[in-house]
Amino acid sequence: MLPVLTMFDAGARNVADCVPQIKTQFQIADEEAGELLPSGRVTVLQSRTHWARTYLSKAGLLTSPKRNLHVITDRGRAVLAQNPPKIDNAFLAQFEEFEAWRERATSGPGGTDHGEAAPAGQGAVPRGESAQTPEDAIAAADKVLRAALADELLALLAEVSPQRFERVILDLLAAMGFGRGELSNGHMTKTTGDGGIDGVIHEDALGLDAVYVQAKRYAPDNKISRPDIQRFVGSLTGEGATKGVFVTTSDFSREARDYISRVQHRIVLIDGQRFAHLLIKHGVGVRVRATYTIKTVDEDYFV
Repeated sequence: MLPVLTMFDAGARNVADCVPQIKTQFQIADEEAGELLPSGRVTVLQSRTHWARTYLSKAGLLTSPKRNLHVITDRGRAVLAQNPPKIDNAFLAQFEEFEAWRERATSGPGGTDHGEAAPAGQGAVPRGESAQTPEDAIAAADKVLRAALADELLALLAEVSPQRFERVILDLLAAMGFGRGELSNGHMTKTTGDGGIDGVIHEDALGLDAVYVQAKRYAPDNKISRPDIQRFVGSLTGEGATKGVFVTTSDFSREARDYISRVQHRIVLIDGQRFAHLLIKHGVGVRVRATYTIKTVDEDYFV
């Protein structure tokens, strides 16, 4: 992590800029540098450099103003000014942002099993790995991978057009089984004058009941407030609707969540982390890069 941070301080713009310098600095032979992960798509060197960049970003030492562009922060420069002998997870634990991400990565949003884990050989985020069984280590690594992927999805969603963002939500609802999974059973409303409704998807294939969708792309620190939810409820009432889904890339205030529990409408609130993990779970906007199969002895075969 220390060499990667130093390279970004020297002007590197992304991981691709760092990999050749890492190879030279550590005198890595061409054959070793070409060693692939089991997936066969990415080299070990590329993967480890990528994860170094990811962990540094989670600690606030790097920032990403746009996709595939990473810039050292004032905190990152302050760390380099300390001349640390190395940077690892123990060093990064001093930063609240890194610890918060580590907790979220191991527990998932709302304490559910949605988190993420780090790849083998990367110094996985979860604690106590020395006592883990191989299966536990794989499960922990899967959590960190999912957490990092969720953050990447949210960053991408911040860059797409409003219409595309609304379409992603409808695609997710279709993938979850609304409208019997048929995309034709959902549609977006007009971009203007939509009365606070961004999309509609039928709950069943016959269109007997509809779910109305509101979508808000907010910065992580800009939570959806109670007035936002009240306006959505008013829009549902105006449509004669009883069911709605409110999706945001940020989060909902406590007042907004409390208000939902007191209205007659059936409204589901989906915050940014839950939205990203639902996309991953239902395969929307993501694809499988590698699959690992755990095999056990077939006792019946030997009987």
